[in-house]
Amino acid sequence: VQLQAYGGGFVQAGDSLRLSCAASRRTFSNNAVGWFRQAPGKEREFVARISWNGGQPSYADSVKGRFAISRDNAKNTVYLQMNSLRPEDTAVYYCAAATSAYSGPSSASYKYWGQGTLVTVSS
Repeated sequence: VQLQAYGGGFVQAGDSLRLSCAASRRTFSNNAVGWFRQAPGKEREFVARISWNGGQPSYADSVKGRFAISRDNAKNTVYLQMNSLRPEDTAVYYCAAATSAYSGPSSASYKYWGQGTLVTVSS
């Protein structure tokens, strides 16, 4: 499975962005998908994840209530709607697909990774 994340950009604090993660294979619809991010000088961290059928979305505490993960399996695409962006959300955002229908927040659970898309939030 090849993944491509896109939709990043430069925004002001309080703005919104929607990231997309497109997969190359229809079997993507059987996989849990997660979003992770890595800020400059920091380790990669979990942001959100969603199971194969769109159920059981979960979020890091830092984005809960502001971000929403969803998927459209007919389009082999997973989305991350990011609202009320803050400067601390600045990072490269990666999507990743697990080999199972359900997965946890650990990056070790995800086998397939996209190339990342940069989100910069200015104050």
